[in-house]
Amino acid sequence: MAARLALRMLAVLAALAATPAGAAGVQFTHKDWELACDNTRTCRAAGYQAGEVPPAVSVLLTREAGARRPVSAQVTIGTYDDGKATPPPAQVDLVVGGRPRGAVALKADEGVGTLDTSQTAALLQGLLRSEEIAFVAGPQRWRVSDAGAAAVLLRMDDVQGRVGTTGALVRKGANAEAAVLPALPKPVVRAAAISGPAPREALAIAVLRSLRKVPDDCPDLKDTAEPPQAWRLDAHRVLVSARCWVAAYNTGQGFWVANDKPPYRATAVTYSGTEFEPERSRIVAMQKGRGLGDCFAMDQWVWNGARFVHTEEATTGMCRLVAAGGPWMLPTLVSEVVPPADKRTTEEKRK
Repeated sequence: MAARLALRMLAVLAALAATPAGAAGVQFTHKDWELACDNTRTCRAAGYQAGEVPPAVSVLLTREAGARRPVSAQVTIGTYDDGKATPPPAQVDLVVGGRPRGAVALKADEGVGTLDTSQTAALLQGLLRSEEIAFVAGPQRWRVSDAGAAAVLLRMDDVQGRVGTTGALVRKGANAEAAVLPALPKPVVRAAAISGPAPREALAIAVLRSLRKVPDDCPDLKDTAEPPQAWRLDAHRVLVSARCWVAAYNTGQGFWVANDKPPYRATAVTYSGTEFEPERSRIVAMQKGRGLGDCFAMDQWVWNGARFVHTEEATTGMCRLVAAGGPWMLPTLVSEVVPPADKRTTEEKRK
């Protein structure tokens, strides 16, 4: 079962994959580039060095949906701990097609910098013309691959309805951008407070035994070595968790919502969770793409008083040894989560 993440990360990070634009989000990967568009139609395209050949580098292109929305660009210089603990330079020079395009300041210890408008335009032109794109500091040179960039940027245009318009990145046309797809609002999810004393372990065991069969995605449910956990959601329902699977570098917990008395009618939320945070009324899943820890996939479900709502889905980019934990946040599902009333900050209470 080396796998719960593998099913996601291989599809997202290693293969040519796409989902229809009408779905919650779009993921598309081709060669050294990948695309993630979320449910608001904001798209993020990330490119990397060729394969895993050092030195590691990545650029991120972000564009919101809607007419006349600009593209913003960031770069991150590889900071994955290789045992040398070499800090990133204070700045790098962008060179496109052999022509210098100015310096980019990098944040200390992070190696992340933001390109200005002219640098972003030069970067986009270089990608589409297959020119060498490099970030240079003294003798060091970080090269960004253009392999897959055109396909990924065309997909971005397609998702946002820009193909054939004056604002398209790849297939420009004469059509005005007034007709491009608009941005969609984030769904708002109001978290409900978790209340009541923790249920007894016997109730959690009874809920799990009430399942008609062990789910295929939860083979370890047969193993009772680890006791299940339970939390009271409200006066009549509980959340039960038990280990579902263990892989080389990940573990998946199953989470079920059930009645606190028979018939329990247990309903699964996920078989790949990692923890439940009662104070935030949410289940979190955080899984490594591989043991090196340079890429992750994550999900979040929030209790709204009736059910757990899927509020977040993202990866941190390809497994390219750019940064511990991954270089970017590439969401395909975003939400505005309003915390329970007693957990809100003063600013949140004013909204």
